[in-house]
This record gives sequence, structure tokens and C-alpha cells, in this order.
Amino acid sequence: MKAFIFDLDGVIVDTAKYHFLAWKRIGEKVGFTLTHEQNESLKGVSRVESLDRILNWAKVELSQEEKEQLLHEKNKDYLAQINTMGQDEILPGVLTLLQYAKEKNIPVALGSASKNATTILEKLGITSYFNALVDGNHVTQSKPNPEVFLKGAELLQQDPKNCIVFEDAAAGIQAAKAAQMTPIGMGGAKEVQTADYCFNSMEEITHQFISAL
Repeated sequence: MKAFIFDLDGVIVDTAKYHFLAWKRIGEKVGFTLTHEQNESLKGVSRVESLDRILNWAKVELSQEEKEQLLHEKNKDYLAQINTMGQDEILPGVLTLLQYAKEKNIPVALGSASKNATTILEKLGITSYFNALVDGNHVTQSKPNPEVFLKGAELLQQDPKNCIVFEDAAAGIQAAKAAQMTPIGMGGAKEVQTADYCFNSMEEITHQFISAL
């Protein structure tokens, strides 16, 4: 029996747009304009590391207290945006795959760097599909470190080699490989082409493909 581990942002729901707007406003506070390309490299990266990268790009040094304030402001801004989310924002094909997993008794975990993952799943109304939740509140290392996925496998009581990971970021693909799991790259970006399999959308993933895996 295989198990599924899903990343959240960009795989289940497109929260990248909300992160981008929130980080862009933080960048403007230190006199920096964040580009879409730079925002892409923040995917799958922890909040603290994302801020450090932005400050590095801006060539700005801040005290720990100032950093904590910006992190708080970013999260408050982001939470205000995601508070309006509903099932209509679930990416195409996701619900179908989750329902298939439930019907076939395939264990499912969430493995996300987001510290707001539980809130988002509740807003989307899909918490019941997950047997285990591992997010930024449960790990000390961010991707490409495999900690988040290994914890997911542990909670599902599965051998990591039997876990299939759905990811949309290069760091996530690296983390899945480091955990000796099977990574499936989502979204079609060139950064995920190193995955074992790649799809533009979950609508392209057939039951036959999953059965073959």
C-alpha cells in the first residue's frame, strides 16, 4: 500500500498570490520591490528564511526585534486575505484525487512549510480527507530538508519508500528525494522537472496512473 503526502501551497490551493502580495508589502517597507521571479524562489521556504532572503536582496540589515515585527505584519496581512477562501479555490483535480484516496483507503498526510495550513484546510472544508497534518508548527527544518515529509510518513506509519509526494517547488522535490519518496511535480514549472513524474494539473492524473504506481 502506498501513501500520499500533499504539499499545500500551489498543490491543493493557490495561496502563492496571497503570499506574494503580503511579502511585496513587507519589501516596500524596507525600500525593496519584490518581483514575481523572486517570489517563485520563496515557494516551500519557511517564513523566517523568506524574510531573510528579501532582506538580503534589499541589502538591508535589521535587528531580531525588527524582523519579528515584520514577520508578524506579514502573517497578519496573509491571514486577512485567506480568511475569505472557500472550496471554489481548491485547484482542479484535487478533490477527485482526495476522494479516490478515501475510497481506496490510501493514507493521506499534509506536508507543508505553512504555519497556517490547518486554518486553510478548514476554510476549504477538506480537513477530513487527511489522516495526518504536518506543517511549519511541527518541524524545525524547512525544505529541502526532508523532515516535514519524514514526520508525515511516521504519523501515517508508512515506510518513506512507499510514500508519493505531490509538490510544486524545487525545494519540495529535493526534500522528497532526500526522504527516498516518489516525488510528483505539479504545475509544469521547469523547477519541478527533476521529479519522477510531472503534471500541469491534478486533472491529468488518472486512476490508472495511481494504480500503476
